[in-house]
Amino acid sequence: MVQQRHLVLLRHAKSAWPHGVPDHERPLAGKGRRNAQAVGTWFLGEGPRPDLVLCSDAVRARHTWEIVASSLDDAPPLRIEPALYGAEPEDVVALLREVPDEVRTVVVVGHEPTMSHTSTLLAGRGSDRAALVRIREKYPTNGVAVLRFEVPWRQVGAGGGVLETFAVPRA
Repeated sequence: MVQQRHLVLLRHAKSAWPHGVPDHERPLAGKGRRNAQAVGTWFLGEGPRPDLVLCSDAVRARHTWEIVASSLDDAPPLRIEPALYGAEPEDVVALLREVPDEVRTVVVVGHEPTMSHTSTLLAGRGSDRAALVRIREKYPTNGVAVLRFEVPWRQVGAGGGVLETFAVPRA
């Protein structure tokens, strides 16, 4: 029997738009830093315990996870994945299929529209329909989708997960 696995799709926190700074290098805004702390609090109170984090190499994504991780009692291993910057949902699935079987919960820290498209691609029967509607309408910064899988990571695919939660923690 395969144990349950969870995928947490976290859109980075609100970023600043400093003049002359390339998109990839944009830092978090003050509001983004505060809201990233709220995500850390959400993980402690409601979220699954992360075992591995796959994070875009964009500054705003890395800083979001650094702030979230500082709230956790025991931060999981972090893997910076340049492919997540500008990724398609299929790219996210390909990364997931490489995750070792012993990992139960993976957090992916990325961008839009990747997070919403990946959520809707993977959500299948039994998913929270209201959460799917909200994701399709808008996946705001700090948005967190949690999907459950009953298969090994190497078998994750379209419609194979159950969307359990969609939250937008705010400070």
